[in-house]
Amino acid sequence: MQIQGYFDLKFEGVKDAFAELFDNPQERGAALCVQVAGETVIDIWAGVADKEGEQAWHSDTIVNLFSCTKPFAAVTIMQLVGEGKLDLDAPVTRYWPEFAAAGKSNITLRHLLCHQAGLPALHAMLPAEALYDWDAMTTALAAEQPWWSLGEGHGYAPITYGWLVGEVIRRVEGRGPGESIAARICEPLGLDFHVGLADTEFHRVAHVSRGKGNMGDAAAQRLLKVMMTDASAMSTRSFTNPPSIMTSTNKPEWRRMQQPAANGHGNARSLAGFYNALLDGRLLESELLGELTREHSKGEDKTLLTQTRFGLGCMLDQPDVANATYGMGRGAFGHPGAGGSIGFADPEHEVAFGFVVNNLGPFVLMDPRAQKLAVKLAESL
Repeated sequence: MQIQGYFDLKFEGVKDAFAELFDNPQERGAALCVQVAGETVIDIWAGVADKEGEQAWHSDTIVNLFSCTKPFAAVTIMQLVGEGKLDLDAPVTRYWPEFAAAGKSNITLRHLLCHQAGLPALHAMLPAEALYDWDAMTTALAAEQPWWSLGEGHGYAPITYGWLVGEVIRRVEGRGPGESIAARICEPLGLDFHVGLADTEFHRVAHVSRGKGNMGDAAAQRLLKVMMTDASAMSTRSFTNPPSIMTSTNKPEWRRMQQPAANGHGNARSLAGFYNALLDGRLLESELLGELTREHSKGEDKTLLTQTRFGLGCMLDQPDVANATYGMGRGAFGHPGAGGSIGFADPEHEVAFGFVVNNLGPFVLMDPRAQKLAVKLAESL
């Protein structure tokens, strides 16, 4: 496999590990970017971007990064907190009065950000087209009754997070959450990352498809079993209500909407650049970064049915949990996206890491491909 781009010779082992991913005939396209202490030491890509396998992955190829998007929304919230426009411990109803319905008046912004609010899914099934109707989704969530009571643990909100957090941003900023993320983060830093992609950029987007035959680890199999056997389970509904969630990735409507839980489009360079800017203080003052990255939720996740550990809108390292460690320092924080893409920072080693891929793996938290690269990186430092 022809590897394009740049790597510092000290990190040749990481480049070789990246090349080895393509020994799997199902692998399609991928990119990796690593910055150490603000310096780019790896920026490489390989493979194909289109469905037919005829178009090479280029330097400017972008791809849907799924939940890698969530920290961008969380940082936008934290900036608004720093400006005094939001309060993490104020009830959500202060900014969104309709949210008080069905006993939700005590839920705070902090609860939303660390997945404790009990709203990872909607009980009543919505039509497929509701996915693209911002008002329909936020109205449904405002009326929704939580699946559990405050204080009874946490459950990851794979997609509702985007409407919940995004609506608070929209109410305070008076613009779509994707526009706020662009104005506050992507444009100032020059990141090729978009929550709400312009049609003029569609030609650069890699086609996403699922790998076949790999059943994943025990956590993936546990979740799959529930989704196949219990249509009304909270875990199932969180990924399938509206029913179009899992099947929309390559659709123009999905690319266009501003859904800051799951539809960010970018590349490895944009993820590494984002985390580097968190490490060097350009996005948040240290006190706000500390709040973002300190442990808020830990333990058995009611949605994912595996152990998770969250800060505010970011997933924290669990060194002792095989499917939940970034493979670097214990203080690492970031977020994996469905199927294998990931962005994270390791403050201990001053590492900012971005890996993106368009052949989706079946894993619930960390994809072994990303972990393998991170472990190689740690060995090279």
